[in-house]
Amino acid sequence: MRRILLAAALIGLAVSSSYAQDKSEIVVGTITDLSGPAAVYGHAVVNAMRLRFDAVNAAGGIRGRKLKLVVEDHQFQVPRAVQATSKLIRLDRAQVFVGSLGTAQVQAVLPQLRAANVANLFPMAASRELVHASDAISWISGSLYYDQIRAGVKWMVEQQNKQAVCVMAQSTDYGEEVQQAVKDQLAQHGQSVKAVVTHRPIDTDFSAPVQRLRNAGCDLVVLATLLRDTILPMAAAKTAGWDVSFLGPSTTHDYLLATAPGGATQGLYSVSSLALPERATAAPEVVAWMDAYKARFNTEPNAGAIYGATIADLAVLALDRAEGQTGITRLTRAVASIRGWRDLFGGTVQAFGDGGRQGTKQAYIYQLRGSRYEKLTEAVGY
Repeated sequence: MRRILLAAALIGLAVSSSYAQDKSEIVVGTITDLSGPAAVYGHAVVNAMRLRFDAVNAAGGIRGRKLKLVVEDHQFQVPRAVQATSKLIRLDRAQVFVGSLGTAQVQAVLPQLRAANVANLFPMAASRELVHASDAISWISGSLYYDQIRAGVKWMVEQQNKQAVCVMAQSTDYGEEVQQAVKDQLAQHGQSVKAVVTHRPIDTDFSAPVQRLRNAGCDLVVLATLLRDTILPMAAAKTAGWDVSFLGPSTTHDYLLATAPGGATQGLYSVSSLALPERATAAPEVVAWMDAYKARFNTEPNAGAIYGATIADLAVLALDRAEGQTGITRLTRAVASIRGWRDLFGGTVQAFGDGGRQGTKQAYIYQLRGSRYEKLTEAVGY
């Protein structure tokens, strides 16, 4: 990883931010997964961003400047993310990044973005490294994975009396962050992690890892997973007849998990700052957005689309408050002025003032029951 980051920095240093820009547009870059293990998220986020940006452009743009969204597929691979970012900055002359996906992928390209004076707005990568560095150029919509997991583990220990907490995590930066959150929160309760198993994002056989956790006597398995690697271990546990609780961060909060074959994911606890609307009970403006999304893309919006719409709304607000300017200093002041903001769908209230680079440290705790996530708490922290 250090070699990758160094390469990214060297590429970034070769980039000049003094290109002549078309003053009539703002070039928005995003690196995402369109053909790898997280493609279901990547496509949905991009679709929702396009829908919002097109509406803004139809209304005259940001202070008269149209938003031009340029998307590159990194296939959930770090080297491809570095290459894609170089292309976006050098050739497409991206002035701001919005909604890029993947913790390791986004962290790897930060040196390039810093060197080009390009802000990283609201990526789909809720890691602490993005917002806690002294030279941070990123802002996160909602809460961090670390905060979500600490809040969730706290609630499970205190309200569900969990005493043998284990972790199943991707062998990625994201997985390491979730492991640290579990460890830190359990220390507050005089406990330690019972067992940890890790896997690659592309793995498909979870029989042995599930059996190892079962043998360890776990009564709660905390997940650092996406969609497929949430479904498969829960299905393996069900097949083995192991009745154990599973808890995951916002990456496990998606309509698609409710449709898992055989009800494999039923009972899953997830922690997220986002609210997933149900058409039958949603406000008219939310139903209108859902209809517009389906009409445009011929599919129902998933959680990625909800995130994409929220990210796009925040980015539009920040760019408007920056008067259409994209320099990091100007955008820093603009984002910091956003306080008491709530998205269209009813997520937690967000505020970026007082030097904070994440919208909130709080999240809701949900449980998947039938076709919907039942909200078990109001916004909670740790």
